[in-house]
Amino acid sequence: MHPLAVMNIDKGEEIVAGFVSGHIPGTGRYKFVAKKKINGKYEWAHFVERDDGLKENVYRGEVGNPEELKLVFDIMNKTLKKIFGSHTEMKEGKPEFKSITGKKFDDTIN
Repeated sequence: MHPLAVMNIDKGEEIVAGFVSGHIPGTGRYKFVAKKKINGKYEWAHFVERDDGLKENVYRGEVGNPEELKLVFDIMNKTLKKIFGSHTEMKEGKPEFKSITGKKFDDTIN
């Protein structure tokens, strides 16, 4: 994985989740993304994106099925709302794809 990437998408893999929180003043937005890997497992990443675009506090993991992925997301979302309030609930969003040089791609993978 490139050091600036939160998650790489390889040929044959599929984005299955993209969620973003409401804006938190002084913090930015929390995001949760997940992909289905070729081996059938699900890889996820949860992180904060600062107002200047810097990504920090990146947590990653892998689960075996969609039910486990939903459980991870629900735990992250519940904790976020408990700490910052209900306006920070992560909701479905459209992920933005960029190369490691910052070039934007359309949403077509492979």
